[in-house]
Amino acid sequence: MTAGWSSSLDLHPHPDSRGLAEALRTAIRDGRLPAGSRVPSTRALAHELGIARGTVTRAYNQLVSEGYLVARQGAPTTVAARLASPDPVDSPHPPERPAPRWDFRPGRPDLSAFPRRDWLAASRRALRATPAGDLDYGDPQGHPALREALADYLARVRAVATTPDRIIVCNGYSQALSLLSTALHEQGLTSVDFEDPSLPQLRAIPDSLGIEVRGVPVDREGIDVSRVRSKAVVVTPAHQFPLGTTMSSSRRTELVQDAKAADRLIVEDDYDGEFRFDRQPIGSLQGMAPNHVAYAGTASKTLAPALRLAWLALPPHLVEPVRVVKRHSGLHAPLFEQLAMAELIRSGGYDQHVRRSRALYRKRREVLLDAIGRMRADHRPYPASIAAGLHLTLRLDPSGPTEREILARARKHSVELEALGPYWVAAGEPPPGVVIGYAAPPERAFGAALDALVEVLDA
Repeated sequence: MTAGWSSSLDLHPHPDSRGLAEALRTAIRDGRLPAGSRVPSTRALAHELGIARGTVTRAYNQLVSEGYLVARQGAPTTVAARLASPDPVDSPHPPERPAPRWDFRPGRPDLSAFPRRDWLAASRRALRATPAGDLDYGDPQGHPALREALADYLARVRAVATTPDRIIVCNGYSQALSLLSTALHEQGLTSVDFEDPSLPQLRAIPDSLGIEVRGVPVDREGIDVSRVRSKAVVVTPAHQFPLGTTMSSSRRTELVQDAKAADRLIVEDDYDGEFRFDRQPIGSLQGMAPNHVAYAGTASKTLAPALRLAWLALPPHLVEPVRVVKRHSGLHAPLFEQLAMAELIRSGGYDQHVRRSRALYRKRREVLLDAIGRMRADHRPYPASIAAGLHLTLRLDPSGPTEREILARARKHSVELEALGPYWVAAGEPPPGVVIGYAAPPERAFGAALDALVEVLDA
């Protein structure tokens, strides 16, 4: 053995077999131990490293089983020849810029307000009561306990007319829209209408399936129903994203009547419908036409996106097609989160958390609007709509700073927000603006975050 052979390895003192195997594995990948080269005997390497021979033997056996080393009876152990040109272990993505200090991106609640104690208590109660059989693969439609709890909650809080057997629990709203788009595409859907503006990431889901995506303008009353053409239309009636308007009662009636007359499906994205500040939350569209509206809700805004919990309340004729697509996808919502969510709803803890959150966000909205009102009058941005939701869209003075200039200034101040421009579907020169998710900053830091935001906007 060549003296100092172990210098090719990056070893901590007195390594165990796992640490030695990782050091050898890394040295082989990096080319410090070339293909075909001999490795020392277990006795020799153990002596050089000052460790037990059995430690070296276990490490060698592990690497032989993984294909890094080749061992033959009566011959020395060598580095496998097929690793002569190891693939580089590089990240496929460029390094991301540092996380901003003040995060005002829309679509996020205050994660520091997650009800940890209530969630933990609900999880314990649910697990104690869950039979062993429920730990199997389960129903792709979702656990019955959560579907039953959701049917009661949605009827009581969002005026949704549904039953547990018409609810499908999904792994987030993106999956819900993907499942529904796939099922409709298999039934011959060729185009779908989205509000203009709307979230590009969601429009990309049906587009990836070959479904044409059409933008339909939105005004102060909601989507322009007269310009809806496709057999399916995706809307956010409670709080239009990103402009923030609430669909008027006359426009809601017009949209539902049009859907019935044209046999059109309305996909109602009720992403933050619980949060209305000037009155009781507006009930769902689905309650007006349960057989023509696919209702989608989520826990991402009320609790946390990481739970990956969303739900569809479907017309009867779509339940089985969507259920089949979901079963084939293999992506099911996590069981323990479903059980905890069901228990949190049943216990009343979910309602209490939503009420606390609504009061918190109402106060934030008032403070934010007051701060905007105290900005200098020249080029002051003005809110597009402020009655509901967890974000605020500010329209910019066309003669003032541009969206790009605002974002560049925000980056310098370590503030993260979004421009309105990318949300538009139609080409042209849409009115400039920025979208501010005022729910995202932690409560303890909201004052400092707001000061930084005002400094960006009051340029």
